[in-house]
Amino acid sequence: MRDIHEQTPLGEVYMKALMRTQLRLGLLVCAAVFLPLAALPLLLGRVPVPHWARPWGAGLPWLVLGLPVYALLVVAGACYVRRAERNERDFDEHVRRS
Repeated sequence: MRDIHEQTPLGEVYMKALMRTQLRLGLLVCAAVFLPLAALPLLLGRVPVPHWARPWGAGLPWLVLGLPVYALLVVAGACYVRRAERNERDFDEHVRRS
C-alpha cells in the first residue's frame, strides 16, 4: 500500500493494472448494453405488428422500448458497480499482501 501512496514505480504498475481492469469492465458493460439496444430498432422495424397487439393504444415497439430497455440499463449498472467493487477489493487484498 505504501508503494501506491508514495507513487513508486511499483505503485504506478499496480494503479495501471487496476485502471486497465476497470476500463475493460466498462467497455464490456457498454458493449453488452449497446449491442441489444442497437439491434432493437432493426428488429422492431422488420417484425410486422398485428392490429390486436396495441394494448393501451400504444404499439408494440413502444412497449418494448418502455420497460425492458430501462430494466436492461438498471441491471447493467448494478452488475457494473458490483463487479467494479469486487475488482477494487481484489486489488486492495493483492496490494496488502505484497
